[in-house]
Order: sequence, then C-alpha cells, then structure tokens
Amino acid sequence: MMPQQLKIFAALMALGLPTFGLNAAPIEKQVDAVIDDVISWRRDFHQYAELSNREFRTARIIAEHLRSLDMDVTTGVAKTGVVGVLKGGLPGPVLALRADMDGLPVVEKTGLPYASTQRSEYEGREVGVMHACGHDNHMAILMGAAEILAGMRKQLPGTIKFIFQPAEEGAPKGEEGGAKLMIDEGVLDNPSVDAIIGLHISQGSKVGTASYRALGFMASAQRFDIHIQGKQTHGARPWAGVDPIVVGAQIINGLQTIVSRQIDITQHPAVVTVGSFTAGVRNNIVPASAQLTGTIRTFDANVRQSIHQKIRAIAEQTAASMGAVATVEIDPGVPVTFNDAQLTKQMVPTLERVYGERAVFESPRVTGAEDFSFFQEQVPGFFFFIGARPAELSPAQAIPNHSPYFYVDEGALAPAVRAMTELAVDYLSSTTASR
Repeated sequence: MMPQQLKIFAALMALGLPTFGLNAAPIEKQVDAVIDDVISWRRDFHQYAELSNREFRTARIIAEHLRSLDMDVTTGVAKTGVVGVLKGGLPGPVLALRADMDGLPVVEKTGLPYASTQRSEYEGREVGVMHACGHDNHMAILMGAAEILAGMRKQLPGTIKFIFQPAEEGAPKGEEGGAKLMIDEGVLDNPSVDAIIGLHISQGSKVGTASYRALGFMASAQRFDIHIQGKQTHGARPWAGVDPIVVGAQIINGLQTIVSRQIDITQHPAVVTVGSFTAGVRNNIVPASAQLTGTIRTFDANVRQSIHQKIRAIAEQTAASMGAVATVEIDPGVPVTFNDAQLTKQMVPTLERVYGERAVFESPRVTGAEDFSFFQEQVPGFFFFIGARPAELSPAQAIPNHSPYFYVDEGALAPAVRAMTELAVDYLSSTTASR
C-alpha cells in the first residue's frame, strides 16, 4: 500500500471497518447518549413550527448547534437554510445529508402536551402552523447524527455537508424557495457534493422499519391554479349574470374524469386533486369570480404533459360553454424522486444492519412528492422512509402526513439517528476504499 492508503486503512480500522462496513456497537452507544437531546429538539421544533421561508427561529437553533460542533456554518441559504460542513481527518468523497425544516398551514388537533399553537399568515389568510409532515423529526435526527459524526471527524475519510433545507412544502405563491433555490445558490458546490442522502418519517409502516425503492420512488408534483371569471349578479336573479361557482363545480367534475377515464392507470399511476375552491362573500350575491387550486402527481413525463393539456382544455372549454372565462396556471413543480440504482444497492445493506433484514422492505411507488428530487437531478441520491406508526395500531388506523392528527412514535428516532450516521460512515469509507 501507498502511505496515504495505509492512513485510510488505519482510520477505517479505527472506526471498526476492516475494509468497509461498520461495527455498529460504538455508534449505538453514542446514539443512546444523544437521544434525549434529539427528542427535546424534536418537541421544541414541533411546538414552535414555522411556515416555508419563515423558519427563522428554527434556523437559529440549528446553526447554533452546528457551530457548537466546530463546523463551518453558512446561514441564510435560500432565505432561511442552514449548511454545516464537517471536514474529516482524511481525504475522501463529499457526502450531503439533508433534512427539511418547514411546517404546514394546519391547525394541530393531536392534543399532545407540546402541540403547536402557532399562528401565521399564508397567502393572505391567518392559519395555524403545525409540523404535520414530520419535518421536526427530520431536523432533530440530522442534528443528532451531526453530533455523533463530529465526534469521529479525525477518522472520517472525506467530508460531510449537512443541509437543513427550508420550504420543502413549497414557497408561498410569488416567492422562490426550497431545494431548487439552494442549488441555484451553490449548496452542492465548494466542496462539490458526490452524493446525497435524505429520509422521511410516516405512519405508513410501523416503528422500527425502513423502506426504499430504487429508481422512481415518489411522484412528480405540480400545483395548478384556475381563475374563473363570471358576471356578478343578485342571488335571486342568477340568470342576469354568469355564476363562477357553478362553472367551477362543473370544472371539478370534469377534472375527475382525467384519471378515471383518460389515463391507463394500470401502466401510469396518476392523481389530479382539487385542494381549494374559493368564491364569494355573501349568501345572496353571485360573485364575479372563483378560484380553484390543486395538485397533479405523475411518474411519467409524457403522462404529465398530457394531464396538463387536459386540465387546460377542460377548464377553458367548460367555462366557455357556460359564458365564463377560465385561466389556467400550472407551475413547474418538482420532478420524480429518483433513487440512483448503484447508490441504493450500496446503502441498503446499512439499513438492513440497523433495522434488521426483515424490517427493511422495498416500497411501492408513493404518490407523495419531495423536492429532494432536485438534488437527485444534480448528484446521485438515496431517499428512504422510516416507519413511525405505533406498534399497537393497524395499517388501517395509520394517520397520514398532513393530517391535523398526525403524530409519530418517538421510538423511531433512535434507529433513524443511527441509520443516518452509519449511512454516512459507510458511504465515505466504502467509496474511499474502492477508489
């Protein structure tokens, strides 16, 4: 061996790595030492949830923690994002670990002692704010992994970039944000990232499990907005105007036929959902206008384009047939969450070691979307789910993300901290050893 290779070999041995592959016992003990802090961070973030591009308090807490670990820390990335760089004691690749930061405009109904009572403004309306998608857990998990990895920095062959990303749920209308803006601002550069890993928590599987899927995992997603212009009149004389509420109702009915009657769902899963319908201010006034907003989920680019065309045709032609005018806007959205095949093959054994082979399974495709996909367009990425459904609940009783009743079994946190830590060490050591 060359002198540098001998140094790397010695470092791997110090980590319990005969060549690569981790001896988990030391990391398990370090997880035990940090888990109380992880739970405290998670509950604090949960109680004080903040909306997309407004994660000011959250970002401050994360930055202070990373600085306490003697990392190079950058704040204000993509408005409120935080990035910490941990340089290992030996040369090697650069791995990014990512957690998302934002809550949702949801009024929490869990009844937890640390339930959020936060209020904020979202697109001109006062709303409650809740971590209804589990991002509070993601941040706390990555903070715990960061603490453990910082403690072994001298033996690490490479660099780890900790990316705490705002606005995963989407920036407010009219603003930029999220993974795409972080990339545009250079988050994958200086040092240049070779691969990225992220996770998501849900009640989709029970606590103590993990799931993944190679290649196309989660759907692409786009928001659509339909503005309907009618003609205002007295509610007692609807024939004197053009009712945009009735027009909107007919458009909604038409949109439901796209997936149910116009897409071969045996080959191409797809979803078109209308999420809001707003119109009017008084019971006896037919308003002048109405607005529909919704989401599109697909796994195939051609199907996605076809659905966009059908939405425009249905909205515009339905409105025209009733004397109204419909204007359709569809944003670029996020691409398919696409796990690199080789990286997935490389990382799954680590998950199996942490959770046990029988507790790690290949997931069906997920119609939820993740802007982690923007990172995966730039570098190989691996994204996986951790189960957080209490063991006593059946799958039918699982509470979905984005529900006001969503909660997690905190027993999911310790194995997730261990998983992120061991995935990082295994990636750096095995990639270094193979060079």
